[in-house]
Amino acid sequence: MENNIEDYMLEIGKNAREASRVLANIGTEIKNKALRNMATRLILDSDKILAANQIDVAAAMEKGISEPLIDRLILTKKRILDMSNAIEVITNLKDPINDVIEMLHMPNNLQIGRMKIPLGVIGIIYESRPNVTADASALCLKAGNAVILRGGSDAINSNIEISNSLKAALVESGLPEATLQYVETANREAVDAMMKLKGYIDVLIPRGGASLINNIVKNSSVPVIETGVGNCHVYVDESADFNMAENIIINAKTQRPGVCNAMETLLVHENIASTFLPSLCQKLHSFSVELRGCEITKCIVSDVNLATEEDFETEFLDLILAIKVVPSIDAAIDHIYKYGTNHSEAIITNNYINSQRFLKEVDAAAVYVNASTRFTDGSEFGFGGEIGISTQKLHARGPMGVNELTTTKYIIYGEGQVR
Repeated sequence: MENNIEDYMLEIGKNAREASRVLANIGTEIKNKALRNMATRLILDSDKILAANQIDVAAAMEKGISEPLIDRLILTKKRILDMSNAIEVITNLKDPINDVIEMLHMPNNLQIGRMKIPLGVIGIIYESRPNVTADASALCLKAGNAVILRGGSDAINSNIEISNSLKAALVESGLPEATLQYVETANREAVDAMMKLKGYIDVLIPRGGASLINNIVKNSSVPVIETGVGNCHVYVDESADFNMAENIIINAKTQRPGVCNAMETLLVHENIASTFLPSLCQKLHSFSVELRGCEITKCIVSDVNLATEEDFETEFLDLILAIKVVPSIDAAIDHIYKYGTNHSEAIITNNYINSQRFLKEVDAAAVYVNASTRFTDGSEFGFGGEIGISTQKLHARGPMGVNELTTTKYIIYGEGQVR
C-alpha cells in the first residue's frame, strides 16, 4: 500500500462511488436496521476498541502531547456507550431523503418541486477524537451517502478497530462493504490523493486544526466544506449577573478545554471589571487556568501574565485564557470581528437591547445569550452527532447533521407542455 498510495486511494474512490449508487436508493427501514446493528456492534466490540485505544494513548503520552489533547483521544466504556447512543439517536431522526420540500404550481400547469437527495460520496479528514469515526459513519449512512474516512495518525489503531466493527455491522445488514471505508495508512500522501479524487468524492470535510483545514481548502480539487477553528469569546456586559457569568465562563473554559467550542478569550466591560475580575480570576486559578490579560486586567489582578497580540489570535485548546477589558459592547463586537473565527460567541447580559445587538451584529455560526459556547455540538442540538462545525456560509453553517449531508434536485411534473 505504502508504495502505491494513489492507486490505493483511487480504488477506494471507485468503490465508494459504486456503493453510493446503491445507498441513494435504499429505504429508511434498511438504513435504520444497519444503524441499530452498528450501535450494538460497538458495545459488543468495546474491549477490542479499548485495547486499540490504549496503544494510541500510550504513544501520545510518549510524544508529550498536552493533557487536553490526550483527553480528546481517550476512549472509555462510557464514551463508547455514548457513541452507541448517538447512533441510536441518529436512527430515530427523520430520513430526509426523497423529502419534497417545496412544490410550485406554474401558470402553464407545470409542477416544479425540490427533492432532498444524498450528496453522494463524502470524504472526511480529521484529527484525534475517534468518536468522529462512529458519528460520521452513522450520519452519512442516514443521509444515503458513502463515506471515506481518514483519521489522524495519533488515533489510527482506535479508528481502524471502530471502523472494522461498523463495517461488519453494515455487511451483516446487507449493505455494500464500501458504504464505509477507512484509509488504513498514516502516510500523508493519502490526504493528497483524496484531494485529487474529483469525480469520485463529491465533497471533502476537514475537521481539525488550522493547518489541516487551510491545506485542504487551498489544495483540494474536490469541493470543500470548511469546518472551523474555534477562537471563541465570551463577553460580560455591564448588566451581567456575576454568578451566572462566572458559571458560564468556568464551564466554557474548563469543562473540556481541548475542543473547538471552548472559550479562548474573555471580554469584560470596563464598568464592572474591577469588581468582577478578582473573584473570577481566583476561581479560574483554582481550575489551573493560566491567565493572560491586557494591561487594564493586569492592573486589577496582578498575578496574570501580560497578554500579547498573538494570545488574542490563538485557539489554545488548553487551560489558557486571554482576557481583555473593553469600554463598550461596540468594542467587544469589534474585537470579535477582528479576532474571531466565526465559530461560537456569547454575551452575558441582562440588557435586552444589547443581547439583540450581539445576536444580529456578531458574525458566527452560533451566537449565544447567557449560555456557554460548549453547547455548539451536534448532539446538544439534537442531531445525534455531527460531521463537524461549519464556519463557512455556503450550503451549511454550524453543527452539521443529517440534513446538511443532503443536496436537492428539481423534480418537474408535466402534462405534455413544450416551450
